[in-house]
Amino acid sequence: MRKRLQEYTMIYLDAGDTLLTIPAAQTILKQYLQQRSLDRDEAHISELFTEAFRQFYYVDKKDSFAKCTPESDREFWVNLYKYVLHKLGVHEEWTEQEIYNCCHELYDIYVAPEYYELFDDVKPFLEQLRTKGFRIGIISNFAPTLKAILESKGILDYFDPVIVSTEVGLEKPDPAIFELALHRAGLEAKDILYIGDHETNDIWAPSQVGMDAVRIIRYAYHTGEGIRSLLEVFHEEANV
Repeated sequence: MRKRLQEYTMIYLDAGDTLLTIPAAQTILKQYLQQRSLDRDEAHISELFTEAFRQFYYVDKKDSFAKCTPESDREFWVNLYKYVLHKLGVHEEWTEQEIYNCCHELYDIYVAPEYYELFDDVKPFLEQLRTKGFRIGIISNFAPTLKAILESKGILDYFDPVIVSTEVGLEKPDPAIFELALHRAGLEAKDILYIGDHETNDIWAPSQVGMDAVRIIRYAYHTGEGIRSLLEVFHEEANV
């Protein structure tokens, strides 16, 4: 059982699917394909994205940690988009080279700030943390565009440090990125609470360095236990 909120000095947060999301990812892909004379059902695209995330992202990966680079991040997502496009039957109309080029274009679209939105609870949560005197940081597996996205949403100034996998060469669930976060913060693990959405990356991994963690569940298709709003952290505190 984790401690009372007031016993922590700092809150570290995940970014994607914790603070922000692309709510219309399926619409973006549908329109992208329509502009290239391919019409696909938006609901089917959404189902395939969910399927792809389960197969590629929501997996239990606790060993063989590889160095993270901008190129490896791009390769991961390009492969995920390629999976979705093949499931949509795009390979029946496009060459493999055309699909490859398309996936790289999609990567650039999906890591740009334009389509991201903050979850409704994010700004009130950050403001309450700041008012209560907490330090706030980020530990995220993300493209090098993360800081630009946070700045475009008006929340970058809340965080110090912002640790991005593609910038530091480490990615969750490698516990080394949490060791780095401790070093950057100049704190011990007992002083920090971490919040993220991924069971392995955001619960198992920080626990390996002694950091308490809370899982946030943002989507109906996610299973397991966790809070449904960041603001529940304060509600739990009130009920202790």
